[in-house]
Amino acid sequence: MAIHVVLYQPDIPANTGNIALTCAATDSALHLIGPLGFSTDEEMIRRAGFDFWQSANITYYDSLDDFFSKNQGAFYYIETYGEKAHSSFDFSDASKEHYFMFGKETTGLPKDLLKENKDHFLRIPMNDNVRSLNLSSTAAILVYEALRQQGFPNLK
Repeated sequence: MAIHVVLYQPDIPANTGNIALTCAATDSALHLIGPLGFSTDEEMIRRAGFDFWQSANITYYDSLDDFFSKNQGAFYYIETYGEKAHSSFDFSDASKEHYFMFGKETTGLPKDLLKENKDHFLRIPMNDNVRSLNLSSTAAILVYEALRQQGFPNLK
């Protein structure tokens, strides 16, 4: 699996559900780092109508340390103030593990993590009319950009 979406302490179940759908549709992995702001038990999933949830490759982690101890690859941190646009990064090597990490909707990623990884910040270009894009929209843009660079492997 070459493309991974990582959500750090997500708060909004609809965003996570939409991202899980994108991951299921593209054979990408979804990593959820807790604590989550909602439940993902079977009843909640059924009530939300997420009939694709079982098709998604989802892994749960208790903390950032837990996540990093179990995963290796190229990590990209998505922030509105990143200096480099997503299109300036090369995701074309499908044999490499590409991790796109998103922060909590309300507070973003931990500042110490960002300080240590400035060269791997990226952003989606946009005008000044809005503060930010929706989390699930941004995740879909990045997943499909990486897949485009890789020639959309296993997709029709």
